[in-house]
Amino acid sequence: MKEPLNSLSFKPSEIVQLPEKMDHHNHGYNQIVIGLSGQTEFDIEGAGNLVCPGQGCLVTADSEHAFSGIGNNEILVLNVPTEQLQPAYADDSVARLFEQSSYFHLDRQAQNLIQMLTAEMMAHPDDLLLSKACTDTLMCVLHRHFKPLNDHKPNHRLNMDIIDHYILQHVTRKISVTQLAGLVFLGESQFHLLFKAQTGVTPHQYVLKKRLEFARDLIETSPLSVAQVAQSSGFASQSSFTQAFTRLYGKPPARYRKANA
Repeated sequence: MKEPLNSLSFKPSEIVQLPEKMDHHNHGYNQIVIGLSGQTEFDIEGAGNLVCPGQGCLVTADSEHAFSGIGNNEILVLNVPTEQLQPAYADDSVARLFEQSSYFHLDRQAQNLIQMLTAEMMAHPDDLLLSKACTDTLMCVLHRHFKPLNDHKPNHRLNMDIIDHYILQHVTRKISVTQLAGLVFLGESQFHLLFKAQTGVTPHQYVLKKRLEFARDLIETSPLSVAQVAQSSGFASQSSFTQAFTRLYGKPPARYRKANA
């Protein structure tokens, strides 16, 4: 399904929540999608990936793409008609953004800028001038602040900020290696090797340690019972939590709480 460019309804940028049901289309304009919250799933001409906060994808004009949301989510969509690339964005590096569809990571500076701009957009959703200004601003800076998916060198380092944020946001749930690998646009086996080389532990061991650190903070700062802490930290049972906690911190949770009261 190809969408026409309707000047009456076309917004240069907008904040969108994607439904969980997969949809697909193509359109005659370029598009940049940036994850703001939650997770979304995209497939662009057969190349699929998750898009999470701090990540995004470039969809070139007329590219067939499918998309869906995973639970609660928000994305920033920048719509850029092909005729606007020249002369409005005369810089060759900007035009090269749309040479082919791709996925990318954003650095912290770009993420901070996006947070400020989207806050203004949410406060004034019908301001088309603001919408265009946001698109123009981001188009001028994005090419300096993102790393394409295919920019994986042998010494590539994983973005642990993205991984840590995801673990914290989903600490009450089961977290798989596949989910973590999708955050940084890698296959499961490649992610596992890179992760172990960079951190010295497996992804499973790392997630377990993060759960226990989260649980320790709850024990030190909250009135929750040990059973409630176990549940809040994503453990299947109080006994499995107690065993893991004791191995790491040398004391069971109740004794640890008393010792640190």
